[in-house]
Amino acid sequence: MQPTLYQSDYYTWAREQADALREGRFDALDPEHLIEELEAMGARERRELANRLTVLLTHLLKWPFQPSGQGASCALTIRVQRMDIADLLNDEPGLTPEIPQAFEKAYRKARLLAARETGMEEVTFPKQSPYTIEQTMADDYLPEGN
Repeated sequence: MQPTLYQSDYYTWAREQADALREGRFDALDPEHLIEELEAMGARERRELANRLTVLLTHLLKWPFQPSGQGASCALTIRVQRMDIADLLNDEPGLTPEIPQAFEKAYRKARLLAARETGMEEVTFPKQSPYTIEQTMADDYLPEGN
């Protein structure tokens, strides 16, 4: 069986699908793969949100436990992640209802990353996020030291 264009040349397939849509040639569309790709696009956006939250939460967790790391670099990483998350939500407002679930997933990963990056035991960091979503996203919030 010969591979389909979708399987053998994704780029050309995508261009042809866009052209067919633009020109109203609906009979030339590949609905099965278009649906698959649209669903994958949504999943990528959710992963982007979770990944940015993971980086942000990792740095927030490290902040009170590593006073030596409370420099400009860490503070700037926190600010940049907040800005990138805000931009993502501005561009994709439909992700807003996904925040609580993404936050929970991100915190579990952030806890492990903070342990690895600080050399501390995982149990050093709270099992549940000590920060609310609002605190995490607030421009002026940094956790207090231990």
